[in-house]
Amino acid sequence: MPTPEQIWDDAGLPARRLAGLALNPSSSEETLLRLLADAPLAARMVLCRDRDLPEAVVDAVIAHPDRRTRGFFAENAHVDPAQRGRLVDDPDWIVRSCLVEGPRIALPHRPKPLPDDVVVRMICTYRSEEPLGSHYFYQQMSLELIRSMPTHPLPEVRLWGVGSWDRLTPDTRAALLADPDDRVRERARQHRQNQDPAWVESVLPDRPCHGRTDILLHRALSRAVVDGVLDAPAGKDDRSMIARNPSLPADVVVVLAADPDPEVREEIARRPDLGPAERHALVSDPHPEVRRAVAHRADLGPAERDRLAVDTDPKVRLAVSVHPALTEQERARIDYEVPLDCRFGFRHVSVLPRPRDREAVRRKALSGHPMLRREAAEDHELPADLVARLAEDDDPGVRVLLAQNHPDAPAALLLHSFLEYTGPERENLLTRPNFPHAGLAALADHEDPQVRALVARDPDTAPATVDRLTRDPDPDVRAALARHPNLPRPRLAELLHDEELAHAAAANPALDPATIDRLLATDGRDPDQDPGTAA
Repeated sequence: MPTPEQIWDDAGLPARRLAGLALNPSSSEETLLRLLADAPLAARMVLCRDRDLPEAVVDAVIAHPDRRTRGFFAENAHVDPAQRGRLVDDPDWIVRSCLVEGPRIALPHRPKPLPDDVVVRMICTYRSEEPLGSHYFYQQMSLELIRSMPTHPLPEVRLWGVGSWDRLTPDTRAALLADPDDRVRERARQHRQNQDPAWVESVLPDRPCHGRTDILLHRALSRAVVDGVLDAPAGKDDRSMIARNPSLPADVVVVLAADPDPEVREEIARRPDLGPAERHALVSDPHPEVRRAVAHRADLGPAERDRLAVDTDPKVRLAVSVHPALTEQERARIDYEVPLDCRFGFRHVSVLPRPRDREAVRRKALSGHPMLRREAAEDHELPADLVARLAEDDDPGVRVLLAQNHPDAPAALLLHSFLEYTGPERENLLTRPNFPHAGLAALADHEDPQVRALVARDPDTAPATVDRLTRDPDPDVRAALARHPNLPRPRLAELLHDEELAHAAAANPALDPATIDRLLATDGRDPDQDPGTAA
């Protein structure tokens, strides 16, 4: 079965023109229904996957005889998820699998969740053909459903809830271990076994592999397993792995705090159960990576903080400069350097978020330290007065993080952030609700092609400018401007014959109805032929 990429690569110019019509805002409901009924697969793929659809067209998609067509709709990120959910009982397992996979949206972003009753039906009725273990399926669940799974009325859903064992309360674990459903009890028992050092020891692989890594990092370790790693490790990373394990005995923490491998000491430096003597020794560790790890500890004493504040490594000084015990005056006395080559992106909301401390967020927002203000800028619920303040911050990281994360980030901030930030998730700024449209034509000669492409968003861009940018050296700029409604008609007609830009030109909302009719009548072959003479 060809992939979507292969379908598009194999599509000829007529099919790509019809695919453009499928995206055209001016295409009527009747046009969309004709494309759905008669267009080649490439055009139906674009129609069903890449845009929102009127209800009548959705009804026709759900009833379409071609499973690939229905499958593309199951992956549509633009329609109401409840509409996609209508495919939950589709007779073809490929369509159901597409619904499981859902829209492909890169982490940390998530698609709009499917209705809870749809997800529950999938959990209860789908079998081995549909890959429910896919993380894409998990991304389509609402946070409310995920949180309710361990106590859900249906045992099939509680089975999923057992998977969050490590985050469950003792009472919830006990209830699952005594669950009336045999499968739930068995799954809970298996998770409890991971906390039984004797059982973990019995299944520990004796060679480096994923199973051994998982056990050494996360499972309850017996003394025999720990001693075996210390005396005869199976792999070079065994000691650094057990250094992160919460079940590590206190005396071994002491031993590994003096391990010759700095990676092991670095892991030990992050442990909450590190003793004062070991912590004090690691403050003076010869390796800066170890000292950086120690500098992040909340339990540092005043003398330790003072020592790290004058460390020779600038990253160590930066780490200790945000310590919660420091006053603003103490922070200001530290010679730290704020990095600018960071990822300034969207902060994902945890399934089980910690209670939000509003006063702590306000203190960080008002701090003189840019790193603390950056933390505040990531808060999706930041109040309006702090949004206004941080939008004018002198640190670019604060401004961009606010733009990326706050739903009410002002238009001027969003545009400024896009202009100054060129790192990962830059394109996410374009999806923020307040991103501006007016005035973007002034960017037509910007050296950055992603900025020039913004001109396509300005409804008042001059026709001559639109025409010129359809000849831009950058293909994304050319494609964006080929869809601008101010594109002069002669140039639009010309682009319908362009192998590269015909798809974008056919999606232009200024395309006249007669041309749309000709394309439909000729199966996309000739935008200039009179429909009455079509073969």
